[in-house]
Amino acid sequence: MRLVLLFLFLFYAASASTEDLPQTPVHHLSDGTYANTNGVPYESSFKKLMQWSWERRSKDLSTFKFEMEKPNYKEIYNNDNIVTTWIGHETFLYQNKDINVLTDPHFTDRASPLSFAGPKRYMPPGMEIEDLPNIDVVTISHSHYDHLDYRSVKLISEKYEDILFLVPLGLEEWFINKGIKNVRELDWWDSIKVSDTEITFAPVQHWSARGLFDRNETLWGAWHFKNYYHSFIHLGDTGYSDDFKEIRKRLGSVDLAAIPIGAYEPRWIMEVSHMNPEEAVMSFLDLEASKAIGMSWGTFILTDEPVREPPQKLIEIVSKYNISQDRFFTLKHGETYLDN
Repeated sequence: MRLVLLFLFLFYAASASTEDLPQTPVHHLSDGTYANTNGVPYESSFKKLMQWSWERRSKDLSTFKFEMEKPNYKEIYNNDNIVTTWIGHETFLYQNKDINVLTDPHFTDRASPLSFAGPKRYMPPGMEIEDLPNIDVVTISHSHYDHLDYRSVKLISEKYEDILFLVPLGLEEWFINKGIKNVRELDWWDSIKVSDTEITFAPVQHWSARGLFDRNETLWGAWHFKNYYHSFIHLGDTGYSDDFKEIRKRLGSVDLAAIPIGAYEPRWIMEVSHMNPEEAVMSFLDLEASKAIGMSWGTFILTDEPVREPPQKLIEIVSKYNISQDRFFTLKHGETYLDN
């Protein structure tokens, strides 16, 4: 009888201790890298990259001078309304009557670790750093050079002493090593409150790297903002996945979404990590967003679609899905949008 009781006690203790152990999230891999919510890390072989590089040599990758618009500085500096200004690529100034947010700030000439090579900006920023209002928060979606630009974040950190940088898990050390100390890294579904705005880091399907040997060592994701007045989500770079439905389920529908509509060709290499305009519209519907702004176009040539195609295709697809043109649209570089 004593042996039976001892066995039952040990079995219960082992079961209880196992249940009490924290469960490692599926996107945290044993080697310290990260995967998407399906548990699969993004992989693109060197052979595929070389094939793509060879094939695109014969393609016409021409730039285009898009129309620009002067930002509405009266609204920006008054800071009394819900104001979103597209600076270019995935850089927005978002103001929600509570805090001023800068997303993926990129103000320099190249999306590259080199000053003389790599994707070059062919449209200037819609605003310059010196023209920005007081910035409370900067969010970084992931570590790629067109989203995390060292010179831009360094200049911004020097301009605003109390600015808070919110970054994906694994990137805090990079900022601290660059002399930027006021930084907080978040895992998926982590939240932080800044003033009266709840900011949540949410999963999307993508990957990260800044060199040849750091693939997926830092996380990637979308930033969701919500306060009494307004809700907004900036998706960063992402392929189409069920993540958008889960975001809607957990965080609710949003008033405004910034959704990437460019950098999608060729599909055989881009499909996993970049949406085309039709998938962008599908994500808009999954999020149940009231309105959306198309981003990730018109600034750098990163992929093979013609630079004017993303906003043109968006108009076609929005019509195909019987969505009003004033619900999912694009802005001119520098244009200010009031969502009141």
